[in-house]
Amino acid sequence: MTAFTGRKLLRLAVSVLAASTATAALAASPQTGGTLKIVGTADIDHFDPTSAALVTSNNFLRAVSRQLISYAASTDDEAMLEPKGDLATEVPQPTNGGLTYTFTLRDGVAWDAPDGPRPMVAADFERGMKRMCNPFLGSAALTYYVDLIEGMRGFCDGFAAVEPTAAAMKDYIENNDISGIETPNDKTIVINLTETAGDFVYMLSLPTSAPAPVEVLDYMPDGPDYRDNFIASGPYTVETYVPDSTIKLMRNPAWTTESDPLRGGYVDNIDITFGIQPDAAIQQLQAGDADMTYDIIIPPAILQMLTATGDDKLTTMSVGRTSFLWFNTLTDNNDGALRDLRIRQAVQYAIDKAAIVQQMGGPMVAAPQNGIFGPGVLGFHAFDLYPSEDSAGDPEKAKALLAEAGYPDGITLKMPFRNQNAEPAIAQTIQASLKKAGIEIELTPVAPSDYYSKFMTNQENTKAGLWDIAPVGWSPDWVGGAARSVFQPQFTYNGTHQTYNYVDYDNPEANTIAKQAINATTPEQAAKLWGEVDELVMQDSPVAPYTTENVILYHGAAVENFQPYALGAQGDWTNVWLSR
Repeated sequence: MTAFTGRKLLRLAVSVLAASTATAALAASPQTGGTLKIVGTADIDHFDPTSAALVTSNNFLRAVSRQLISYAASTDDEAMLEPKGDLATEVPQPTNGGLTYTFTLRDGVAWDAPDGPRPMVAADFERGMKRMCNPFLGSAALTYYVDLIEGMRGFCDGFAAVEPTAAAMKDYIENNDISGIETPNDKTIVINLTETAGDFVYMLSLPTSAPAPVEVLDYMPDGPDYRDNFIASGPYTVETYVPDSTIKLMRNPAWTTESDPLRGGYVDNIDITFGIQPDAAIQQLQAGDADMTYDIIIPPAILQMLTATGDDKLTTMSVGRTSFLWFNTLTDNNDGALRDLRIRQAVQYAIDKAAIVQQMGGPMVAAPQNGIFGPGVLGFHAFDLYPSEDSAGDPEKAKALLAEAGYPDGITLKMPFRNQNAEPAIAQTIQASLKKAGIEIELTPVAPSDYYSKFMTNQENTKAGLWDIAPVGWSPDWVGGAARSVFQPQFTYNGTHQTYNYVDYDNPEANTIAKQAINATTPEQAAKLWGEVDELVMQDSPVAPYTTENVILYHGAAVENFQPYALGAQGDWTNVWLSR
């Protein structure tokens, strides 16, 4: 999935800085009523859960839609990552040798339909899955389901020939089936897989797998008419929407607390205001004019101030996002030097990860990273194939490898970087640490909108040598057993170039073990196998990891029960209440 879009998320480890305050908030009695005020910079990417891709959108969708499986809001590391029945009465154990999952819908779940509340039925789930195949908009997560659910590939292939009109799309969806999804009655959903997949229930927590009411087929996916006629299943629905300005949510009259074990729905309204810059957003929270943030990254100076004063409304979450340098092994720059493992290993040893952590704001914000899986991903474990004291780099070891590879006088490499936020400073830190090892870095600032299109995902420019090394980042697409969503898009190759495997990296042994990990039926088996995959990839050194990042959250004084929702990397809008 797309790197550095913020849409992908991993296991969350939460540190509430003032435990006594958090305990007091949990002990308080829930209060209903009031308007939760949220401030952010950029508008939501999609209303339509089928196509939503940003992590921040998951918070909006948590409020207005539901999935078969989801997570409880919690500050407990294990509780927040345990799959729970949402629309489903429970998380089922697979049958048929791990290939069949049977779900039962809860009583009382309903759509806020135009003619009044209408019960959700099993066919609504299949309709939602079918909409993922729509080539007009589709789903960024389709790749995970399309060959896993029996018959889905064939259904998607057929959709490719459908005329891109709402009427034609509706006809195809309503008159064709995915053979692996059965709905024997209104309450029962049976899903048949092509192979065992221990991470399948986690995948069903993504908003992309949300059911869809039949009415949405009358509109183009996520088009203006779709948004104007939005139909909710969560505790809130859309009251008004002004693009790039505001979204106002009000209570969904079709939703009941009895039908929803995961959302409290305490506030009456949720108002989201866009176009607010980070400094102004924090000021509004401190003044009581806003309650929570949407997509705000706290500026380092403000974070330092909040930390210094011991502000108990500050919370850190490790989202499992990793940052690393990709090596361009397709270029003939320096006579193809980067195809030599020793040159890539020299870069691994040369990076001063500790200095980058400090540049990013210190240990609260980031930590050194040594593998492709971040903390909390099933398969993450502590190992370092290219160690240095205190993660500060080993320039002498790097120099020795360069000399062994035939570059005793060093080497010069081209490195583009996105000219935004802290990335210029991070690029300069990387440049300074590699210089100590005799690796000169030519920095090229690039507009964020051009970075991937003109460098990373552009095969012609990659082969032409416009870049040698490049900083990128990745976050998993779901939480818990999410290693597949890190490995598969970036580190597998089947003979056809994949967007995010920039240099067509391939390791058949790692692929074989990854397949075993995907098919594993216990977390313990999966963790062991994914750990082997991580080490195999790092032995090849296609990337040089340097940090894993945290999300820093801050909220207003009126917010009570600030409990993180795993997929949203934010406090759960549907479970907070207000003390004002």
